[in-house]
Amino acid sequence: MYDKELTVEVLKQILHAAETIMARFEPVKELSGFTDSSLGMEKMDSICMLLIVIGESLKNLDKITEGKLLPDYPGVDWKKAKKMRDILTHHYADVNAEAVFNTCKEKIPLLITTINKILRDME
Repeated sequence: MYDKELTVEVLKQILHAAETIMARFEPVKELSGFTDSSLGMEKMDSICMLLIVIGESLKNLDKITEGKLLPDYPGVDWKKAKKMRDILTHHYADVNAEAVFNTCKEKIPLLITTINKILRDME
């Protein structure tokens, strides 16, 4: 069995990063909100850093839980979430603003819902 306290701590770290992404993304209504100004590009950069935090935390969560927790919640494509971290970290110059925009708009709300469910299930 894995360390429940550490698992909850990592889940809360992921949740905090995801909620921060949503707060920063809230004023961005379309892709040009990331690409048409230096302020938008800074916003995208800060969101990318949080996406890296999420991906790294997911990898750590898999280590802590020996890969047994996340598969119980198949609504999120965990593999893609971790892979996004790798792309952002190792190929940052090739980051696609549209992919980041779509991730924020479509994937992060689902991630927040799922992490909250996992935390409730662990209580």
